[in-house]
Parts: sequence; structure tokens; C-alpha cells
Amino acid sequence: MMEDINEVNEEEMDVEPEQQEEGSNNPGRKVYLPGQPLNDGEELIHDETAYVMLHDGHAGDSCLSFDIIPDGASVFQDQYPITSYFAAGTQSHAANANKLYIMKVSNLHKTLKEDEDSEESDADSEDEAKEEPIMKQSFIKHNGVINRVRVSLLNEYKVYAAVWSETGKVSIYDIRPHLEHLDAGAKEPMKGKKGEKAFPVYSFDGHTSEGYGIDWSSVEKGYLATGDCKKNIHIWTPTNATWEVSQKSLSGHSASVEDLQWSPNEPKVLASCSVDRSIRIWDIRQPDKSQLAVEKAHSSDVNVISWNKEVPLLVSGGDDGVINVWDLRQFKKNGAVATLKHHKGPVTTVEWCPGESSVFASGGEDNQIALWDLGVEREDENEDLKELPPQLLFIHLGQTDIKELHWHRQYPGMIISTASSGFNFFKTISV
Repeated sequence: MMEDINEVNEEEMDVEPEQQEEGSNNPGRKVYLPGQPLNDGEELIHDETAYVMLHDGHAGDSCLSFDIIPDGASVFQDQYPITSYFAAGTQSHAANANKLYIMKVSNLHKTLKEDEDSEESDADSEDEAKEEPIMKQSFIKHNGVINRVRVSLLNEYKVYAAVWSETGKVSIYDIRPHLEHLDAGAKEPMKGKKGEKAFPVYSFDGHTSEGYGIDWSSVEKGYLATGDCKKNIHIWTPTNATWEVSQKSLSGHSASVEDLQWSPNEPKVLASCSVDRSIRIWDIRQPDKSQLAVEKAHSSDVNVISWNKEVPLLVSGGDDGVINVWDLRQFKKNGAVATLKHHKGPVTTVEWCPGESSVFASGGEDNQIALWDLGVEREDENEDLKELPPQLLFIHLGQTDIKELHWHRQYPGMIISTASSGFNFFKTISV
């Protein structure tokens, strides 16, 4: 899906997109490709027929890192309206202004207008649409900008958020009390020592600088990896309701570690990427040297990686705007099995789609989110699209300074993305 352009006069320029729906059949409407200039009197609107669901929201503060909190269910769900939980960190440089938010968003209903078969279904749709999505939040005060947040369910009782701070400290917070507080219907954030003044259950200040790389293992529950801007990677091992952090870091990178990903299938195996342009695969039982490495994976900083849970593929995105797909069975011997060039700026986020082994999404500083399918070959001969990679399924616009996106693990095809302009919650007709 590409954005549509509506030709409007000056009086219409400030009209909200929802109010322009009647003009969606305007003969001046046309496909917009990112980078094309807009003429005077033109503005972009979303093609509502391309989205099963599309909502936006704002926490009140910019949250440029977040993680979805799964409900523990292992099966996909497809019932609307959707309720979703996530944790997010703020990036305010004002003293004592940062927070770790714990959020609940409810009534994420379908926005795609379909032909209903009965009066009853018409009434249900009208009732559902009467109430817009509701975002409720609780928070924990945090010292310093939050660089990145990752959440793990250690068991049915423990829900932990690991937080990388600009102060160089990594802290783990128990956020279950906040989730229970939100589920109880509270209208205000949780107060006191279990609320906004909650202390971390564990902190580590052994890194020599701040960092961004952080990931919980989904195979070895409780294992955490953290990487800093001074090339160090430390492994956290759970023990007796706390953690032991390796004093010796994994040795191999020569510059800042930007992202970390545990193997979704093999215990003790970890991937990392760096400003040194390399991607490395580690066996943490042998910390002195990475097992596999591509030294020049990109032409500049490698910002993000994502490990496919179903097939041995890794996808990476860099400052060069390029996305590379790597086959881990031939990782060191050969180059990328796919190189995709579409983004016009650094790629800041990338993630495989759960349940669709050939599909992933990427986002970047060009304010685009792109959906890709490696199994697709273009069949049409549309002249407007001939310059686009054939694997490109969909382009989502509307956010500024995109930092992270995540597919929802319970709801097939649903993406949550965050940017300086706020959150988007959407599901396209493409996935």
C-alpha cells in the first residue's frame, strides 16, 4: 500500500483524514511513493481500505523504545476489539523527568469498513466504533534517559522489564503490580514504593559506558545479554531470584554494540551487531571469540538485527539504508542471500513476523515502515511500482522519527510502532 494524495483547496488543508473519507473517490486521488514532492494544495491521507485496523496514540512523553507484554498464551488470536499491554521508556533530558511506562490499550477495533450481512452485525460494528481506543498508564520514575526496554515473562507470576539507562546502568523492574493495577480499572498511576517510586529488583553498573544492545533469551528463561557503546557484551545468569553478571565481556567487536538477539532455538547462542560494521554469532560458553562473523556486513554502522524463529535466517539494517538477509547455514562463507534497498535513511528497526517465516518489517529515519515478503515475485507491470523491490509488500507512513516496531505475538499481522510523534497500532490487508 502506498499513501494516497488528495487534491484539496486551501480551506480543506486542516481537515482531519477521517473527515475526508467522502472525498476518497476524488478523481484527483493517486498513488504516492515516498520521496515524491507534493504540489500546492495536495496532502497525504491513508487509504483506509488497505488497513484492517489503524489507530494512533500518545503517552504524553516521547517513548522511543518499548516492548509488547505478551499475555502468556501460545496461540494466535483474531478477535476484535484487541487489548494490548506494553512497557515503554522516555527520552526527556529534563532533570528527573524520565519514566518507565506500563501501558494498557483497549478497544483497538477494526477500522476497515466491510459489507455486513445482517442488521445485528451492523449494530455491533456501530457500538464498537462509538468508543475510541483507551490508553491507560502507570509508571516508575527513572534516573536518566531510557535507551532501550525489553520485557520477559519468567513464569506466570514474574513479569520483568530490563532497562538500559544513559547513566550506564542496566536495571530490572518487576512490573506485574502495575499490570494488576491497570487491570483493576485504576484511573490513576500506581503510587508509593510499588508504584512510581519502585526500586529495581536488580541493577548492574559494571558496563564502562551507556548502551543500547539488550535482549532476554526465549529459550533459557531469565538469561539476559547487554551490550554497551564501548564494545562490551555481558551475560546475565539467573540464580536464586537474582542474577550473576559475567565480569568478563564477550571479546570481538571493536566499536559500539548496537543490538543483540538470542537464538530462538539454541540455548547459549547469541547474535550481535556493531558500529564496526560486523555481525557476530556467539556461544556464550566460549566467550573469548565469536564462533561466526561477517566483518563487513554493511558499508556503515549495523544498527539492528532480528533472528527468524522458524528458519535459519537473520535480517540486519544499517546506517546505509540497506537491509541484508543472511542464511546462518552459510553465514561466514557467502554474502547476504538478499539485499534490499528502499529506505532513504538509516534503518532503525527490523523484526520478523511471528508465524510468517518469509515476512518481516523495517522502519527508518526516512519516516517509513516497510513490510517485506521474501517469497513474493511481482506479477503486474505497473509503471509506478517498477522501481520498487518486488519483495516490498506495503509502505506505512504518518510517523516522524521512527525508532522501533514490534509485531504482536498473539494477534497475527498486528504491528505497534513508536516514534517521536507517538504510537501507531495497525494491521494491513497484506499480512
